Amino acid sequence: MNTTAAVVIGAGPAGLAMSRCLTEHNIEHVVLERSAVGNSWRSERWDSLRLLTPNWMTRLPGYGYHGPDPDGYMTAAEVVELLDEYATQTAAAVLTGSPVERVTTAHDGSFVAATGNGSWRCRAVVVATGACSTPMVPSIASELPGHLRQLSPIHYRRPDDAPGPHVLVVGASASGLQLAEELTITGRQVTLAVGAHTRLPRTYRGADIHHWMNAAGVLDTRYDEVGDIDKARRMPSLQLIGSPERRTLDLNALTSRGVELVGRLVGTSDGRLQFSGSLSNLCADADLKMNRLLDQIDELANTLAIPSDQRPGPTIVPEPRTVIPLSRYSTVIWATGFRPNFPYLDPRLLDRRGAIVHDGGVMTQPGMYVLGQPFLRRRKSSFLDGVGTDAAELGRRLARHLSGTHAHHPRRRHVTDDHPPAEARTSWTSMASASHHDSTAEPRHQASPGVRVP
Repeated sequence: MNTTAAVVIGAGPAGLAMSRCLTEHNIEHVVLERSAVGNSWRSERWDSLRLLTPNWMTRLPGYGYHGPDPDGYMTAAEVVELLDEYATQTAAAVLTGSPVERVTTAHDGSFVAATGNGSWRCRAVVVATGACSTPMVPSIASELPGHLRQLSPIHYRRPDDAPGPHVLVVGASASGLQLAEELTITGRQVTLAVGAHTRLPRTYRGADIHHWMNAAGVLDTRYDEVGDIDKARRMPSLQLIGSPERRTLDLNALTSRGVELVGRLVGTSDGRLQFSGSLSNLCADADLKMNRLLDQIDELANTLAIPSDQRPGPTIVPEPRTVIPLSRYSTVIWATGFRPNFPYLDPRLLDRRGAIVHDGGVMTQPGMYVLGQPFLRRRKSSFLDGVGTDAAELGRRLARHLSGTHAHHPRRRHVTDDHPPAEARTSWTSMASASHHDSTAEPRHQASPGVRVP
């Protein structure tokens, strides 16, 4: 059996960032990857996809964007090139083609990670497989007739993968909107089933929306600074698209192209699809939350004498249909997010939904950590810009565990590993105007008092 100090599972951005941090601590480790470096970006992304964050936010430990277009958005192929370059630059100890089949705990507290290529005994494990690998397909999918082609975004590459003239896209976050637009441009008649969503303009007051969220400290909000972290972690992804034109993609943009909007898909009956009548309420709620954030951005921008900007208008919602014959469609795309999938872990480490139970990335089993999940330690934890800071903090925690200088006190939330608790907490939609933070962590921007997020 092979032995090492730590095993990292997954060689995507999170796993490579942790590898770099462990190397800085002189901790022997191996990164076990089921396929190739950056596999999800390499084989589970559609051809036209670009990052939702601008290039200047493409930062990993020891690496920053150095290209000619800091305000552009990387393509999926460019992300793969970046990860390959980063793995080479950091000399990451990656073993490709080594899917982890089981992680067990020995009586002495060590772990055994079993793969198809042998087993590894270690004293610490980091689960860094990310959160976007297993699609969440609703149970209603099993009720649809066999003539319908059903697929998720990770199985879609280009419009040819969605045959027929009529396509139903279920889900109105970033993936659903982008695929609905792409299919419409190629001549499909698209119906978009809309649930809860987070609307924001691509740019506002002369800068990318992420610039303002970063400048206001919103992206650095820590997981112990929100009132309901579980709700914050379930927040829909932003309705954004990365494009050379830096254009806004929202429901209004889609309806102007001819996309039909309907409410949430709730069931089938007698060969017909049934949709909720809540579309207008969902859109009004998204508009309200967007304008709350833009109010706060205005306050900050005004102090900097940034010229004002015209806000996006309200979402225009025609009277939606609530019943549509199934026979109309030939393809259904389930852009309904992702579900946790950790079959190699002890079920006692998971909650009832199959997600890892953790406190800021510290799992309930001493010596086990998770990285790359939504709002793990900060709002930006699942971004390329955020995973490195989390990796640095958890790397220090892991190093102390191996040295025996850090007692394990798992918690569901509240107190962070490297940060004492703030004196007061705000609601999950508010930024704390000040908080304690580790001087060795990435400096966070001072928050504007009362800044809210959607």
